[in-house]
Amino acid sequence: MQALAELKEQIRQALPDLDVVIGWQQGFDALHTRPLFIRSEEDIDKLVVNEFCVVNPASYLRELRGGKKVGLVLKGCDSRSVIELLQEDLLKEDDLTIFGFGCNGILNHTKLQARFGEIGFIQSIENDGANVTVVVGDNKETVPFTELCADKCLTCVYPNTLQCSHFVGEESTKKPESEKNKALEEFEKLSLEERFAFWQDQMRRCIRCYACRNACPMCVCKDHCIANSREPKWLSEEVDVQNNFMFQLIHVMHLTGRCVECGECERACPMDIPIMLLRRKMAGVIRDVFAYNAGTNAEDTPPLMCFKVEEPTIEERH
Repeated sequence: MQALAELKEQIRQALPDLDVVIGWQQGFDALHTRPLFIRSEEDIDKLVVNEFCVVNPASYLRELRGGKKVGLVLKGCDSRSVIELLQEDLLKEDDLTIFGFGCNGILNHTKLQARFGEIGFIQSIENDGANVTVVVGDNKETVPFTELCADKCLTCVYPNTLQCSHFVGEESTKKPESEKNKALEEFEKLSLEERFAFWQDQMRRCIRCYACRNACPMCVCKDHCIANSREPKWLSEEVDVQNNFMFQLIHVMHLTGRCVECGECERACPMDIPIMLLRRKMAGVIRDVFAYNAGTNAEDTPPLMCFKVEEPTIEERH
């Protein structure tokens, strides 16, 4: 990221008024980053912003409530999580300082592994925005970035951080709003029987580790989650198709109108279950019925969190 030095300087100036700034730092190798909690000037030098900054820093906000002044380095999709939390009055805008930039997409480790085998053998990766050059042993291969990036990046309408306090670098070009997710488009061409069989197979593989819930920045009711509740008891401890289906369908319904499609649930899933198919479907229904995109305006109220006698987009009288 060319504007990284400017970003670090902005954080350096703001840090005295903040308890912590959450961003990313280099992980155990060149292909991984991990969360960075900046509390001193020495920590600022560890900050990195690149195509491997996959973790959504907003996921840590639920652990930092209570009047703390928090700074966040956020991609466009990450910033929508913060806006949605502000809409639900779960955060106070005065407690937040957002550092933004234009995101050109992130790389997907699952796609890298499918293409090159065990990613631990990848020696280096260079990304010029259009192509990714990968060195594995004596082999060097150049692949279009679109073949290795996360699916969400192919149709991202909000690549630039929204409603931020500071912005560095140039804005990224957003995709047309009419562009649909190809995986969802192909899935919806299947018959109802085929779709049901597909999800039965996926739910059979689910181990109900709750990584999808724990990684989601919008899953804020973890102390009262149906997965933990014993009075009333919604789910059995048994890991079977019925209980897995029950959990995932309730999960997607609780996120309907709130999911910002950051993809953290699917990325965290150890079984590579395409959970985002459910999320994107429901987000599309909300867009069609209520003309609403989650997490784009802090002044809005999510449509399923309010009541209107007459919905402007629903002509039920006719």
